Amino acid sequence: MSIPCLAGAALVMAAGAVTPSLAADRGPVVEAPAGAARGTVRNGIRVFKGLPYARPPVGEARWKPPVPLAAWQGVRDARAFGPACVQPRSRPGSIYAEDYPAMSEDCLTLNVWAPEQAKDAPVFVWIHGGSLVTGSGSEAMYDGAKLAKEGMIVVSINYRLGVLGYLAHPGLSAESLNHVSGNYGLLDQIEALKWVRANIGAFGGDPANVTIAGESAGALSVMYLMASPAARGLFAKAIAQSAYMITTPELRETRFGVESAEAAGAALAQKLGAPDVAALRAIDAEKLVNEAPKTGYLPWGTIDGRILPRQLVDTFDRGEQAPVPLIAGFNSGEIRSLRFLLPPQPGNAADYETKARAGYGELADAFLKFYPADTLDESMLAATRDAMYGWTAERLVRKQAALGVPAYLYLFDHGYPAAVELGLHAFHASELPYVFGTADRTPPRWPKVPNYSADLKLSKAMRGYWASFARSATPKAAGQPDWTTFAHGKAYMYFAAAPQFATALLPGHYELHEQVVCRRRAAGDVAWNWNVGVASPPLPAQASECR
Repeated sequence: MSIPCLAGAALVMAAGAVTPSLAADRGPVVEAPAGAARGTVRNGIRVFKGLPYARPPVGEARWKPPVPLAAWQGVRDARAFGPACVQPRSRPGSIYAEDYPAMSEDCLTLNVWAPEQAKDAPVFVWIHGGSLVTGSGSEAMYDGAKLAKEGMIVVSINYRLGVLGYLAHPGLSAESLNHVSGNYGLLDQIEALKWVRANIGAFGGDPANVTIAGESAGALSVMYLMASPAARGLFAKAIAQSAYMITTPELRETRFGVESAEAAGAALAQKLGAPDVAALRAIDAEKLVNEAPKTGYLPWGTIDGRILPRQLVDTFDRGEQAPVPLIAGFNSGEIRSLRFLLPPQPGNAADYETKARAGYGELADAFLKFYPADTLDESMLAATRDAMYGWTAERLVRKQAALGVPAYLYLFDHGYPAAVELGLHAFHASELPYVFGTADRTPPRWPKVPNYSADLKLSKAMRGYWASFARSATPKAAGQPDWTTFAHGKAYMYFAAAPQFATALLPGHYELHEQVVCRRRAAGDVAWNWNVGVASPPLPAQASECR
């Protein structure tokens, strides 16, 4: 029986296959440099799940950089997802709650969706969100089949999470040849991108045309990758959905009111009763990820001078980030599903205004113009949204435009009945089922996305824009408005009932928050993103660099 070679891949069927139906049941096999893998095929899309890209980071390998995996022997069964990385169980009642069939420290795997006839296709690498604490590339909402139908190879990855992925500690730094620690989850992402560069050609992908994309903590990871010299050259484009350019802990120095990463790790170890790294490694992984948050530990990247050389704001100000085309945007209702990010609400409008004036000083008039006291709840939601997500999205496209590369801004403002009834219009991550075309695969408590023709058309349009950008750095969708770069009149795409081209998103808002951030950076003793609105400490005096 003759088997065609597809997209440079040695696509073979298992020996002994004698009929097309039997061959289909056995599944396609791709022979990549990493080894041969058998997947599945449906509706013209080949799927390969649970492919390992690094050695298991267990035992003595816990809290060490990932080690490349030697090529496996034989044909690997790639028809089932690998386990999710160890993480706390989902909070009951959360619309984001997921129940994973299995969790393990042995979790460094990725998944591939590839059109059967793909040849030198653009590659779209998805980095899941979840506050660097939860999530998995195997989530049903991230199914890449419909995006792959747009002519892309889609890859989703797992990476170490929480304390297992981001712990810095003096003892771990002492073990390191470079005398640094932390950033293990970020190093996992980099190792996955190296695997993609070496292997994706076997699936029909172009290793020179890789787009990294992520939402929330996945978008934070996109910014980390753009800022990291270790990731340079591993991707050609980037998409950041609801990114947040927050203050990041530095390895050994307390700055901007943020405790050093090593000090935070040492404090955690003390609270866990672990006198040294060996004792930390002896603690059960599930116990670690569940106990660490109770102590106040939060996982972030670490400014270590190597993997992350400096604060993200500084990297992008200096033009040291990857000079790649970018899509960045945010959702109008980001904080509606993240109300824990809000400060306590004042008792009345007068109290709100008093606190805002105390915090924002001579900028208070501008703040209260954009976030007035007479719409207190909506103003608080909008102020926190803009200070974190809106400011970050516009800052990203401004900085990429300054490098002379195409940069595109969007606002997602689409609501639908089930979400609106819960007060969740355009909530955080609500664009994901539209981007992936997975409205039927959302988490159990997610407000049900309707099967209306308008929603189907919006999803098709967003998939088209995202795929076109991955292909050529120019987002286009059949029958939809042209999406112009931000550099042309502060252009952006407005995703509501349908895509609409617009200019000048929220005039003056970015400038207000940029001024606040600039002054806090110059003062050096307060974080810039977590002190918004009525929680703002007194605004530092205007520094010369902020004029």
